[in-house]
Amino acid sequence: MLRSHEDPTDDAAGEPQSAQDDEIRRLRKLNAELLAELEETNRGVVALYREEHQLALTLQRTFLPEHLPRLPGIELAVRYLPAATQTEIGGDFYEAIDTPGGLLLAVGDVMGHSLQAAVVMGELRHALRAFATEDHPPHVLLERLDTLLSRHRPGWTATVCVALLEPGTGRLRIANAGHPLPLLRTGPGRAEFVTEHGPLLGLGLPQPVGTSHRLAPGASLLMVTDGLIEKRGTPLPEALESLRRAAADGPWDCEALCDALLEGFGAQQRDDIVVFAARRAETG
Repeated sequence: MLRSHEDPTDDAAGEPQSAQDDEIRRLRKLNAELLAELEETNRGVVALYREEHQLALTLQRTFLPEHLPRLPGIELAVRYLPAATQTEIGGDFYEAIDTPGGLLLAVGDVMGHSLQAAVVMGELRHALRAFATEDHPPHVLLERLDTLLSRHRPGWTATVCVALLEPGTGRLRIANAGHPLPLLRTGPGRAEFVTEHGPLLGLGLPQPVGTSHRLAPGASLLMVTDGLIEKRGTPLPEALESLRRAAADGPWDCEALCDALLEGFGAQQRDDIVVFAARRAETG
């Protein structure tokens, strides 16, 4: 018997409509299950990321100094701001050690953003403390750190700026392994970069002998990490000049200076930030 083309029991291919509806329902159910599984996986990934981020923050706080040394005639101030929660943890660190040769100051940054970067940062900082007890000049300290990184953490690199200050004489020796340039503030409205530097650590390259300066009474040294100055859309030379002017015209007090620089440059930061200032007290 011939059927009409309008017969509702068959589709164009001759398959019963009920079977087609069952298949559609099956596919919809499968799709819903897949979406639920994907959502659950995403929640797990987010939770894991948050856990790693918090662990890295805890490690950073553990690795960083609990307090700064207090030496007669020297004013120290530091600000550390971890990366925003939507970004991964970096490897910024700072150090201040009273050594036989003077006050050793350092700021560094392990390249990369991960829990492992925080671990490598801690290793470098503790190695620096150990090497500092041997009374090496700054550039030798950098060479020791470079050897450590090259041999035991191949593939990792870091930038570190080390300064050794003799509080009594004001003699200041600086060695810089590829780190953002430190600033010397010599008077109100006057600040200049120490431009000499060597290669970053982890490449196995020799470090040049550090430069020697004199920190006069009232003068100060400023060291920062690149999270303070690297901004999307702003050329680095322009950012550095803005920092130099802000430091030159900023508060003379180290604590106030660190706060002012964070307020002026730290908005919408994507990376860790360290601002470290040391000032020799004025005589009389």
